[in-house]
Amino acid sequence: MLKNLINAGLFQLGWFACVLGGNSPWLLLAFAALAIHLLWISRSWSEVRLIVAVCALGTLVDSALLNAGVFEFKHAGVLIPLWLIVLWALLATTLRHCLAWTAKPVWRAALLGAIGGPLSYYAGQRMGAVAFGLGVWPMLAVLSVIWAGLFVVLQRLADRISSHEIQSRPADR
Repeated sequence: MLKNLINAGLFQLGWFACVLGGNSPWLLLAFAALAIHLLWISRSWSEVRLIVAVCALGTLVDSALLNAGVFEFKHAGVLIPLWLIVLWALLATTLRHCLAWTAKPVWRAALLGAIGGPLSYYAGQRMGAVAFGLGVWPMLAVLSVIWAGLFVVLQRLADRISSHEIQSRPADR
């Protein structure tokens, strides 16, 4: 229970460092939150694999939205900014810990994704980290649909990586 609270706190600390600091030295605070998670909360290679997979998927999704004109960032590019990639890594750290309760039944992940995903982007937009190319309300509707499915996929990915870790452990003798 304590580790889940710390996991949630580290995520929030990292979220604010990424959104308010962008690609500045504040990003070091987000990296520190990731390091604390990996050194104290979850010391497993499967957690590292999950973080890498979620970063890759999140970068792909958000970069596609960026290139479609849905998102606008201060610095133009084909890929999303580093701070947003780090934010995806931080989200990955919550999937098997403080947000594990959303994995089953599947509607929990869909509901949290449909509400939490858009609200996170909205908060980032209000803080000046991102602009919405489609306007606020159409953007929130689009993100709600995307995140309802995406969070289910993220929880299934976490489950699959966890299952693979359990299956690949040598049998106790």
